[in-house]
Amino acid sequence: MKIVYMGTPEFAVAPLKAILEAGHEVCCVVTQPDRPKGRGSRVQMSPVKEFAAAHEIPVFQPPKIKAAESIEKLKELGADAFVVAAFGQILSEEILRMPRFGCINIHASLLPAYRGAAPIQQVILDGEKESGVTIMQMDAGIDTGDILLQRAVPIEKAETDISLGVKLSEVGAALILDALAGLEEGTLSACRQREEESSYAKMLTKAMGLVDFAVPADVIERKVRGLYSWPGAYTFYQGKMLKIYRADVLEEAPDGEAGSVSDVTKDAIIVNTGKGKLALLEVQPEGKRRMAVRDFLAGNQIGKGQKLG
Repeated sequence: MKIVYMGTPEFAVAPLKAILEAGHEVCCVVTQPDRPKGRGSRVQMSPVKEFAAAHEIPVFQPPKIKAAESIEKLKELGADAFVVAAFGQILSEEILRMPRFGCINIHASLLPAYRGAAPIQQVILDGEKESGVTIMQMDAGIDTGDILLQRAVPIEKAETDISLGVKLSEVGAALILDALAGLEEGTLSACRQREEESSYAKMLTKAMGLVDFAVPADVIERKVRGLYSWPGAYTFYQGKMLKIYRADVLEEAPDGEAGSVSDVTKDAIIVNTGKGKLALLEVQPEGKRRMAVRDFLAGNQIGKGQKLG
């Protein structure tokens, strides 16, 4: 099958690799424009562009996929299907109707739950026990199209958005091959989504990472894991940002104000929360590297009763 592949982040790389290795013709990869990233704001290619460049696949990076010149470019490619995985732009109805087999989306949730931009992070934040991948026939709505295939994936106790994203990407790679085969053979039957069961995972913002110690400890611990890659869970210590990369919930009643330090051991800073206590185990002080709390304590005097936040 002749395919235009639309994707941007690391999640979209494994499905692209699988499609290519299965013998499909990927005539073009469409990805977001290169953008500044990280310290120094160096312009970087997306992971999908890096993969495409390494495999000599033509790359198209339209600032606006709905622009007239973008639509003309896509028409010229004459693809049988557009496969979309976390591309980052909304397709117009004209684009959705363009390929013979339509636009097929690889979405990182069990739709209709967790439609939207951040399903991988949100399932962890919400304490769900499983997530999954949906292969969907795209329509004009946001992740509202008919379901073609689904597969569930368990969420482990220590799962981060990074580790869950890797698992879902691999499942998406397998499922998209099944979907493309089914479309060619005419054996796939689409299923409408049940609107009454829908939920939405909104786009992440940096502000979402700020820790409110007044909420229960398990909610904060899920924030640490769910926002691990970006923006990270963070608080403030002595007026400077302190990111939290690993924490454990302690089933102990708070013995002080939320956000106050309950105890300090050689490996942990134990903080009171709205319910239970949270043991901080790995942190990153502003302007410094990530480190175990043991190393942080070697250079910082922090004791019972001090306040974070």
